[in-house]
Amino acid sequence: MTTTTLAVLVPLLPFLGAVAGLLLGRTTPGFVRPLAVLPTLAAAALAVVVAVRQGGGAGNGTAPLEAATRLAPTGSVPIDLALYIDGFAALVAVTVGVVASCVQIYSTGYLRGDARYPSYAALVSLFTSAMLLVVYSGDLMVLLVGWEIMGICSYFLVGHYWETPEARAASLKAFLVTKLGDVPFLFGLFALAADAGTFRITGILKTVADGGLDHPTLVALLLLAGVAGKSAQFPLHTWLPDAMAGPTPVSALIHAATMVAAGIYFVARLLPVFAASGAALTVLAVMAAITMVGSALAALAQDDIKRVLAYSTIGQLGYMSGALAVGDRGAAVFHLISHGAFKALLFLGAGVIIHAAGTNSLATMSRTHGLSKRVPDAYWTMTVALLALAAIPPFAGFFSKESVLVAAEHTALDSSSGIAPGAAGWTVLAAGLLTALLTAAYATRLWLLVFRGRGAEAPDHGKQPFSMNAVLWVLAIPSIALGLTVGVLAEWFDGHSLAPNLTTSVLGTGVALAGGLITYGCWRHTTALAARTPMGAVVAHPDAEPALAEMEAIENHTRVYGSMAAAPDPADPGRLLLGPLHRHAVSGFHLDAVYHRLVVRPVLAAAQLVRFLDREVVDTYVRGAGAGARQLGAAVRRAQTGNVQTYLSALLAGSVVLAIAAVLVAAGA
Repeated sequence: MTTTTLAVLVPLLPFLGAVAGLLLGRTTPGFVRPLAVLPTLAAAALAVVVAVRQGGGAGNGTAPLEAATRLAPTGSVPIDLALYIDGFAALVAVTVGVVASCVQIYSTGYLRGDARYPSYAALVSLFTSAMLLVVYSGDLMVLLVGWEIMGICSYFLVGHYWETPEARAASLKAFLVTKLGDVPFLFGLFALAADAGTFRITGILKTVADGGLDHPTLVALLLLAGVAGKSAQFPLHTWLPDAMAGPTPVSALIHAATMVAAGIYFVARLLPVFAASGAALTVLAVMAAITMVGSALAALAQDDIKRVLAYSTIGQLGYMSGALAVGDRGAAVFHLISHGAFKALLFLGAGVIIHAAGTNSLATMSRTHGLSKRVPDAYWTMTVALLALAAIPPFAGFFSKESVLVAAEHTALDSSSGIAPGAAGWTVLAAGLLTALLTAAYATRLWLLVFRGRGAEAPDHGKQPFSMNAVLWVLAIPSIALGLTVGVLAEWFDGHSLAPNLTTSVLGTGVALAGGLITYGCWRHTTALAARTPMGAVVAHPDAEPALAEMEAIENHTRVYGSMAAAPDPADPGRLLLGPLHRHAVSGFHLDAVYHRLVVRPVLAAAQLVRFLDREVVDTYVRGAGAGARQLGAAVRRAQTGNVQTYLSALLAGSVVLAIAAVLVAAGA
């Protein structure tokens, strides 16, 4: 079978699995789990075969795989069903396939007993298929199809627990905020195609190389708006923390392999378009810097374990955007792949912990001990993932994050050798080092509050299914070993070296260790002084299934504290570290409130005005027309007496009136 045929099957198999799951899920429930897992596993295996056949892409002398067929003759710019697979695409597809397979396997245990599992599994398969379509597509219009399908799937998956108001609000918010970015993104695609005369990626890159873009800055900024929405970058990042109201496996899929990774991958694929404008790269660098630092500060203040990880994802996406801002797509995609492994592990491990603890609240977990003994698999694998997140050597996150810092350092010190301005390099480097300090701080805080709590014995909610624990160890392997293959991976990234250098290694590791040690010291201090006050009953029923336990935890937390906001915890080291910033950081620096004032309230006011005009003006005329017709009909009805003499008398009187009128007119003439 040819490589092209195999590549076509990679996104096609999960799509067919989704269709079959939707059609057969209700009638033959025994086929639901095989239809969810097997097509995704097969797609992951085929993605590996395609990657092996590509043999390292252009960095190893292998030309990208290209194939196309005319899909729709538009009369102007044609649309092609095209493949374009280079080293980046091959590796990202493998990452998507592996993470999606782990999520599907994990979900078979996590959502056991959930009546909506058939539709959930089909949507996850469709989500995976859409992301693979984005990765392999060689035509921007086909890529846009996958891009939009992911937005629709995220709406339904985030709102899976539609019984809770948080899930309903989060799904709507995720859909609307990402669509807010997609509108300028669509205009950017049209403007790009108008300049290049094609939607094909190869044609666009050739046009850029020949200097054929007429408006590079405008095009780049329009596209960045869509990237900011899809990849949760400032200022369109606010939907991602709220999306944690969905099932934990969905969070793992969105944060590790799909949706948010799409925007980063898009910029990496079309980096020459953005590099054609120094202003666009500077905007991207500033956006990445604000995203990195702001999200890390917010993560340090969150009480919900999943919201901590959500803000962590936003920050790591900021690193990837920073690498792209300094013109190094190899470092960006390397960190995307590395982050996909350890972030999927963190979210799936968090799902195990939520089931074991019966709550999402770190404050509640910190008041119990023995949780690490209840969930030894999650304890050890999450420890590995948090070390990778904090960029501690030799874990994967160290190598990928260092590659970003190295790229920023090269641009800052020698901007003449790169494609980005030196100011972008300094911005990314400074923000990256500060974020490394904060990342280690909130990773340490999370580990201490979850696994080193003090107080009552952790409740026993039963042993987690084997399928949930097994995938944790599968994902732990790349979290540990992926960075050690940095020399081999360089061949897949245009032959560009991804190895760390001494300066950034010392600085990055030093600030990470400092952040961890400072947080540990603050934790020792706060736990010694804090009074052990009960936090309230925020645990789920001991016999609940994992997914139901999470939903109950959300409902109970909301009932006790009034919202999903953090409950006060004087033993939290984050409060001591942030000081006066804590009350601002816990709400994401009030950006939602700003949007509510600047966007939501004006839109609601405009809607009220339209409603008033519709009811009091438009409806008044409509009702008036109806009333006039009714009154005229009533008058005519009164004249219909059925008496012939009356009709003849009226006819005679009318004739006399007309005759008199005619005489008067004639006399006047």
